[in-house]
This record gives sequence, C-alpha cells and structure tokens, in this order.
Amino acid sequence: MLRSPTKNDGGLTEWCRETASALGMPELARRVRVGWNGRMQTTAGRAWWPDRLIELNPKLKELPPEEIWRTLRHELAHLIAYERAGRRRIEVHGAEWRAACAELGIPHEQPFHNLPFKRKRMKRNFAYVCPQCASTIRRVKKINRMVACYACCRKYSGGLFDTRFRLHEQKL
Repeated sequence: MLRSPTKNDGGLTEWCRETASALGMPELARRVRVGWNGRMQTTAGRAWWPDRLIELNPKLKELPPEEIWRTLRHELAHLIAYERAGRRRIEVHGAEWRAACAELGIPHEQPFHNLPFKRKRMKRNFAYVCPQCASTIRRVKKINRMVACYACCRKYSGGLFDTRFRLHEQKL
C-alpha cells in the first residue's frame, strides 16, 4: 500500500532488493519499494514498516549523488533493523539500526540530516514526567490515553506496560 503520492524508482528499488538478498533477508528483498514523495519538505527520507516502503525527498536530486545514496542506506537500515527484530520493539535509531548502518557502509551515521532543507519547528506545549526516573517527555500533542515510561517498563517490567511508570502531565 502506498501511503502518499510516491513515484516508484525502479533502479533504487532493485538496489535495495539486491542488498537485502545479499544480507539473507528474502522477505525484505521481495517486498521493499523505493519512491520519491513530492510532498516531503523537511525530511530527507522515511522508511515505513511493515510496508517495507522507503520514501525519498525529490530535493535530494538537486544535491550531490552521494546524498541520495547515504539517505537510501539510512532508510534501508531502518527496514533491516525492523526485519531482524521481528515483533520485538526496538528504538528507531538504536543499536539494531546502527549495526545495519555499519553493514551498509555508513558506520557513523547520525539520526538526523544536516541538508539544506527548510526546518519545521513545532512548539512542544505538553510535558509528561515519569514518577520513577523523573525523565521528562515533551510532546506537540496531548496524550489522551494511559502511557508509561518506556525505559522504566523495559528495565523493571520486562518491557510490559506497568501503571507504576505511568506518565503524568507536567504544567509548563
């Protein structure tokens, strides 16, 4: 399923398929697709799991070709990390992603780009604090359901939701 007006890129898709196949990931090799999304403004690329879709910002075409390939590898690393994790929850730019980046030839990849795209800054008007570790999470939107501190749930509850670590709204 395509999420937005994405124009498929057969050459980049084929490269991703060959790379996934070489890494022993037949399902990813079979299903991965790469496309250009003209609606992207601030982000260089996006990886959609479990759709196995990579979307790239067409503005990358105006930059040196190595930026396209670095961004493609960055996004493919996300899909590889999720493919390997299966149903296990992982951090977006965590250890699994960093390991996949290293395999793809970008061992010191950073989570965010510094490309000359306009930045979209959104004010985070809501803050939530964990009663256990006192860490604060700032959000653009209000949380309308029970949410617990992910780090504390992992550390003390085997990754399962635990009301002891429920986030409480903090007044700003």
